[in-house]
Amino acid sequence: MAASSSPPHHVPTALTLLFILVSATTTNGSIGVNYGTVADDLPPPGEVARFLLQSTVINRVRIFDPNPELIQAFAHTGIQITVTVPNDQIPRLANLSFAQQWIKSYIQPYFPATNLVRILVGNEVLSTGNRLLIGTLVPAMQTLHAALAGASLDRRIQISTPHSLGILSASTPPSAGKFHGGYDVHILKPLLGFLRSTNSPFMINPYPFFGCSEETLDYALFRPNLGFLDPNTRIRYTNMLDAQLDAVFSAMKSLGFGDLEIVIAETGWPSKGEPSQIGAGQENAAQYNRNLMRHVNSGDGTPLMPNRTFETYIFSLFNEDLKPGPTCERNFGLFGPDLTPAYDVGIARSSGPTATPSPAEPDGGGERKGAGKWCVAKEGADVDSLQRNIDYVCGALVGLGPGCGPIQEGGECFFPDTVRAHAAYAMNAFYQAMGRNDYDCDFRRTGAITAVDPSLLLLKLRFDSFCVYAFIFTCDDDGGRWCNFAGYGNCKYGH
Repeated sequence: MAASSSPPHHVPTALTLLFILVSATTTNGSIGVNYGTVADDLPPPGEVARFLLQSTVINRVRIFDPNPELIQAFAHTGIQITVTVPNDQIPRLANLSFAQQWIKSYIQPYFPATNLVRILVGNEVLSTGNRLLIGTLVPAMQTLHAALAGASLDRRIQISTPHSLGILSASTPPSAGKFHGGYDVHILKPLLGFLRSTNSPFMINPYPFFGCSEETLDYALFRPNLGFLDPNTRIRYTNMLDAQLDAVFSAMKSLGFGDLEIVIAETGWPSKGEPSQIGAGQENAAQYNRNLMRHVNSGDGTPLMPNRTFETYIFSLFNEDLKPGPTCERNFGLFGPDLTPAYDVGIARSSGPTATPSPAEPDGGGERKGAGKWCVAKEGADVDSLQRNIDYVCGALVGLGPGCGPIQEGGECFFPDTVRAHAAYAMNAFYQAMGRNDYDCDFRRTGAITAVDPSLLLLKLRFDSFCVYAFIFTCDDDGGRWCNFAGYGNCKYGH
């Protein structure tokens, strides 16, 4: 971790300083994936972690049980990991001693090397109809949070639980969405109160695939269609996902919790199904997931939740050949066991840093994607989050260009030795290296894209090798040397 450093001994005489406060809101959504393992042909977890880190834009992964091999495989990658507690363990987690032991066994040995960000207590518990599981769900969440607090991890790791759309007694029209009676007041209201008090999201598993018919297939796939008119709001919905999310939002709002964040814990489309299943197939799966990613990242939100992005986890990473049920259940995967894409959905990284031109280089005549844009840390981003960003980037860029060498001890931009200064280098280096995609500057909402060249935010003074962060300098003829982050720290002389 970076530490503080003493100031330089020499300051140019004709130096003008203007402090830059970067304050911006990001419209970048976040794409994750569900990593299920009900299969006998999957690659080793370590190989999967390296593949996701180096070959895809996926920076979040949900696993369905606290498998130590899986958790440890993601150590030092920076990829955000969500661990799911199996449903059958929920009643025991309502006991504080068991919850404390669970944290000691499955979380503390691997944190912070593995970037564990969330624990999900069960999956679609209310839809099981099991009274014991349902009755102990909220107590288990509360007790597990108390165990995290006892380990001083409650501000680093969230607790939540995903729900199917079966928790709704009404979903059409979206403005009339309601939770099932009995569950609404006795289970969901306390659960929503817990989520609000712990700053955790409400998580839902919407699947337009299971809700569509031949007549509504275009509506489910985000394709041009006549849409659906909500008679209460006079809003016309043009895709089924928005309608499903707004129905959940309406139900939450009716209980006084319309302010909570909603996370899409699972959604996807199968590349193969039974002949009788409408829409199953590779082309539709590719189209749904591509349109999904574009939509949740757009910042458009939904009609009732405008100007939002949604953290979203696609189901699933692999086809799972041992899953029971109809054919479609075994064919939601984005990748085969040999890590080749089942279809092109746009999550593969197309080039590494050496193939990305620096901002000073031409790109064959046309305007380059992201030209004149850089990634910086948001004002107010906490130090722990920025350190996680550094860890993630330094893992992702191993073997690619200089990586994080310039901010390692002895590197030309090691000083000032602070987390904020090192994060400034790392976040923008990653953004530039990966092709200037907006989602590569998300960093769990601590990054923001700016049109201010970071070479104006970091001055390399040739005479004392001191890098100054977050100031603009106008130098005299002492001959300052500007560090150009966007060119991987390649510096040029000038004033």
